[in-house]
Amino acid sequence: MPELPDVEVYLAALAPRVLGQPLEAVRLASPFLLRTVEPPLASLEGRRVEGLRRLGKRIVFGFEGDLFLVLHLMIGGRLHWKPRGAKVPGKNPGKSSLAAFDFPTGTLLLTEAGSKKRASLHLMAGAAALAELDPGGLEVLTADLEAFRVALVAESHTLKRALTDPHLFSGIGNAYSDEILHRAKLSPFRLTRSLTPEESATLFEACRTVLTEWIERLQAETGDRFPEKVTALHDSMAVHGRFGKPCPVCGTPVQRLVYADSEANYCPGCQTEGRLLADRALSRLLKDDWPRTLEELEARKRR
Repeated sequence: MPELPDVEVYLAALAPRVLGQPLEAVRLASPFLLRTVEPPLASLEGRRVEGLRRLGKRIVFGFEGDLFLVLHLMIGGRLHWKPRGAKVPGKNPGKSSLAAFDFPTGTLLLTEAGSKKRASLHLMAGAAALAELDPGGLEVLTADLEAFRVALVAESHTLKRALTDPHLFSGIGNAYSDEILHRAKLSPFRLTRSLTPEESATLFEACRTVLTEWIERLQAETGDRFPEKVTALHDSMAVHGRFGKPCPVCGTPVQRLVYADSEANYCPGCQTEGRLLADRALSRLLKDDWPRTLEELEARKRR
């Protein structure tokens, strides 16, 4: 799923292409995409884009007349910039074309990988209506340390759960939470209310540094082009998507826990004092059969 840095890069690429431009037409290829009825989508045609912003992981187009088009890419949604009037491609194996937005400068295509049709489009009238789509999470890049600490301990969760909860923190998802926790040298399963003031300050700085670094890195890689290969997997990440590979800091093999539709990637050497983590259900199931350290894991592999 595109997260805060990815959405910011999309916004930077969209700004010179659509700001001040009228939306000439919207072509929906999937009736499942649009989640609102009023105002009608056709009411946008001819209106100029007056602003672009991020709302959590959503992309918001602000139009004349206090109308807001809100796009949530979810897991498989991606944007593509094409020549004006480009046709909406037919169905490809594993990918669907959902919509085309025509501007004088070009056409913005929305596609989605997979078949679950999770991406969504809302048209909201007025700032109050737009606010209904805001999960309310803290914007870490503009917050201060005290606001961060308040959000962090608002509920008792693991750090991984807290960072990825859009009601607590805005725009941080599975990939960058792994990178943040590795930078802070904190276990993803530490409880939020167990952190010392020094550890919460370290986590705050890790959030700001990792997110800022990745925004700058992705923008540098994209340049003036439109970002066409938005992914949560990057070779230069420290732990996310690098299961079994050496940690760039200490060389320990990166470990992971997979649960539901998500996963936690971490370095035992940097984050858990060499201990291997297990989720509660797995721990109950395996009991004493779960290896506690990397040394135990390697010994079992040799049996």
